[in-house]
Amino acid sequence: MKNLKKFVALSLVVSMTLLAGCGSKVPENTVNSVDDLPGKTIGVQLGTTGDIYASDYEEPADANTPASKIERYNKGNDAVQALKQGKIDCVIIDEQPAKAFVAKNDDLKILDEEFAVEEYAICISKDNKDLTEKINGALAELKADGTLDQITANYIGDDTKGTCPYESPENVDRSNGTLTMATNAAFEPYEYYEGNEIVGIDADMAQALCDKLGYELKIEDMEFDSIINAVQSGKADMGVAGMTVTEDRLKNIDFSDPYTTATQVIIVRK
Repeated sequence: MKNLKKFVALSLVVSMTLLAGCGSKVPENTVNSVDDLPGKTIGVQLGTTGDIYASDYEEPADANTPASKIERYNKGNDAVQALKQGKIDCVIIDEQPAKAFVAKNDDLKILDEEFAVEEYAICISKDNKDLTEKINGALAELKADGTLDQITANYIGDDTKGTCPYESPENVDRSNGTLTMATNAAFEPYEYYEGNEIVGIDADMAQALCDKLGYELKIEDMEFDSIINAVQSGKADMGVAGMTVTEDRLKNIDFSDPYTTATQVIIVRK
């Protein structure tokens, strides 16, 4: 009987040890620089610049370089959660959203090395050259009078964040109707939700543009890779979502002059 009890106790210990060994342990970080990306599993937000740049690693030009696997997510936050769970090795995303994600997840960090530098612009239908010219003129005015700098500083300034919100001037003429902006409101600090309202650098910039041009602003939230189609089809007048000008996109859509310079970075586990 004593031997049976010893056998049962020993079996329990072995079973518990095996179960512990089968736990979901998150793997160590294996990406410490851009040079480490070949052969890794990279997370990106579908249709973004990070997605475009990461695609180069799927089919490397050098036959001796291992191909990377690209996991594409509808939202940047989904990619970040997959990284935390060890399903992917890193996330490539814009620097400002990356800072917001890392601030909320102390087990993640941003590599010091930049992945790419890019410029953001507003996408407009090729059939709407007149609107493109108007937006470029208004952007030039907003740059010259410091409004764009003020809007940006309110969202990402170390000492100015939250201290200088954009406010529309009084008695603005809205007689030109409504300008519909297509965006993907999951890209803090450019566009994101505060309660039920979409806010951010791009939202305030679009409002400032409408104030200059005499429009009422309407913002439509959608998946990032649906924005260009929405503008092409006329469901939206412009797409504003931290969007980079690329040769592929220029085949289907026009862009305004750039309104900001941004950096793509790599998020990894600490």
